[in-house]
Amino acid sequence: MGNRYFIITGTSKGIGKQLAELLLKKGDYVYGIARGTADMKEATDRYKHFQYDLGDLSGIDELVSHILKQIPLQEAEFIGLINNAAMLEPLKPIDRCSAEEISLNLNISLAAPMILTSSFIKHTNHLTARRKIVNVSSGSGSYPAPSMASYCTSKAGMNMFTQCIAMEQSGQPNPVEVIAFDPGMVDTELQAVARGKGAEEFALSEVFGQVYNAGQLRSPQDVAKQLIERMEEISDPSEVLHTMEG
Repeated sequence: MGNRYFIITGTSKGIGKQLAELLLKKGDYVYGIARGTADMKEATDRYKHFQYDLGDLSGIDELVSHILKQIPLQEAEFIGLINNAAMLEPLKPIDRCSAEEISLNLNISLAAPMILTSSFIKHTNHLTARRKIVNVSSGSGSYPAPSMASYCTSKAGMNMFTQCIAMEQSGQPNPVEVIAFDPGMVDTELQAVARGKGAEEFALSEVFGQVYNAGQLRSPQDVAKQLIERMEEISDPSEVLHTMEG
């Protein structure tokens, strides 16, 4: 049995942090990328943290190449990339959003995962190990909402991107499996930000508050556990799994 290695974005909090801790508990190796630092409960030499701002697209390929050089690829049985990091803001009508705000959201939530995917596939194409990419999606990618244009558009883009890559990979000798995973509404900082907005700026803040107060948010631990189950399943690379539970 070889080892399993995972590159995960957004490991400093929320779902990304829970994913890293669960995988470390299983004995896997995790390479976390986040703008902030990561304080892992499962502090172990199997976790390495890379502090990097995914808004800076120009250095991503070099970062992925650098991370993969630290992985003993010959021993790898499974190499995964989990594109989890995303940005919720700007949460306001589009005519109040600046070019900088729109650009930053699209870079972090859509362009960065695309470049990470490109680099990951390119730098692992020579391997025989099983490879899998999980793109963390959202119901917002299918259901439009006022004041959430950038976030919804990024997530819709992630869904379409996932399907395109699955098609590209379907004829390859060692295809990369790729799935989009929709965690449902999860109790993370993104939700807290949405609840904290004024109704005049973000019309849905009240709805987010009601969902929270009714105890309908899923825990990041549950979601991380489910994501790992989906990732471990052998999925047909030509089919995208949308997990709509929760």
